[in-house]
Amino acid sequence: MENIQKLIAKDLLKIKAVFFRPNEPFTWASGIKSPVYCDNRLTLTSVEVRNDVENALAKTIQENYPEVEVLMGTSTAGIAHAAITGHLLNLPMGYVRSGAKDHGRQNQIEGRLEKGQKVVVVEDLISTGGSVIEVVNVLREAGAEVLGVVSIFTYGMKKGLDRLNEANVKNVSLTNFDVIAETAAEEGYIATEDVERLIKFRNNPSDESWIK
Repeated sequence: MENIQKLIAKDLLKIKAVFFRPNEPFTWASGIKSPVYCDNRLTLTSVEVRNDVENALAKTIQENYPEVEVLMGTSTAGIAHAAITGHLLNLPMGYVRSGAKDHGRQNQIEGRLEKGQKVVVVEDLISTGGSVIEVVNVLREAGAEVLGVVSIFTYGMKKGLDRLNEANVKNVSLTNFDVIAETAAEEGYIATEDVERLIKFRNNPSDESWIK
């Protein structure tokens, strides 16, 4: 069977969930120029890719977090993936809001979660790690034992890796920026010589020297 990292990389490129444009960079809200655009929500509207992603998430969770009792999706991108993967693994799932509701029971965690339960967080994309760490902290404060995170794609940025390490959060991604960049060159989406430029961006997004 094809390596999961490579398979998911090909899938994401095929449906343009990850789209490289090194010669016409995108501009992030922060003003940083980026050669890559990511929208993993597109995986939900491609049946073939969705099946690959959810089966890979299920397998990754079984292999890395065999003691898991509950899946918790991040709001909003991780919710559908947590639900589908939870169905495949016959596990309960819920999700964590970005903030507590201002009405009703003012929940931030949706779904039943008992203190001491072993949880895996399902996320679609990790860049600097800030949002997923916030989710982990909310779950820990509620008394959950967070085994770690499973995500579809990670940039592997130093800032993100350092923050996850400092927060003692384990993350296992189906694929990563380096694999997707290499696969994009192999499949003809970008020129081979662009891979080095993309990795340079990944290593330091604020340094625009990779732009020709």
